[in-house]
Amino acid sequence: MKTLLLLALITVSEATIGVFVKLTDGRIPVHTLTFYAMGFAAIFLFAARWLATREPPRFPFGNVKDTFIIGVLIAAQGGFFNFAMSLVPIANAVIFWSIAPFFVFIFSWAFLGEKARPAYIVIFGLAMVGIVLANPLGDGYTLGNLVALSTGAIYAAMVTYMRYEGMTETGNDIAWSLLAAALVLSPSVLLFGSGTPLETIQYPALGDITLPAITWAVGLGVISTGFAYFGISIVLKSISANVYALVDIIVSPVVAATFGWLIFSETPGERTIYGGALLLVAGFWLTRRMSKGKEHAPAHPCHTQQGANTC
Repeated sequence: MKTLLLLALITVSEATIGVFVKLTDGRIPVHTLTFYAMGFAAIFLFAARWLATREPPRFPFGNVKDTFIIGVLIAAQGGFFNFAMSLVPIANAVIFWSIAPFFVFIFSWAFLGEKARPAYIVIFGLAMVGIVLANPLGDGYTLGNLVALSTGAIYAAMVTYMRYEGMTETGNDIAWSLLAAALVLSPSVLLFGSGTPLETIQYPALGDITLPAITWAVGLGVISTGFAYFGISIVLKSISANVYALVDIIVSPVVAATFGWLIFSETPGERTIYGGALLLVAGFWLTRRMSKGKEHAPAHPCHTQQGANTC
């Protein structure tokens, strides 16, 4: 029961990415916002692990290269996904991100020798129908939709790299990777400005509360990223990474789209809904097929969906 509750909280935390990005209302440039979020996420994860284990953070001397590369990919994915969220409705971003499992297979086939199976042809066909229906080049959101698609490719590159290296990332290493991501993104403050993080904004949709923009940067880092990684590292001790991925790939986009509808009155087009549903089903099917025989493979918190904050 505790595992199911934590899994539900993780799913909700991941789904808040778009909410926090949009609630800043442009007061913080999106790339600078991602830098702030990665910094807050690293601080939270270091502190949470210290409190949980009573051990100070250990620098990964034997894993510096991989930790840094994962950090770079986290920075790229977070930057692209948050940028997409600033351009399109939340539903669009999470739906087009859901192409990620197909990039995972393509990269695994090209670089890891993953064998294609006859069922994959049907699955890929279903995904293509979904993309055509969702029409990423239409509805006035072409750039944002394409950026969301690219985020799926970045995520897939990270998963493929980790599989190639045979990596089983610890929570300690993930914290250092998040810190590396923040360092990689730090030039954003010079390139795009720091924004006005202390400027207060009134939110009629949230009961007319007034909060500074930095509140949402903290939320994006602590709730959407830091808590998600910390929770995943705990829940994967009770369930396999494959089971988590199968739940996450369907539930998180639906919850995120629901938040967009409830808070921002975002209603995706009919074609986007139908196409997105096909993409989610196809992604779930492909992930299930690729997971066969790997139910007891080592689990690590980097195999998550989290968009800007998903490893």
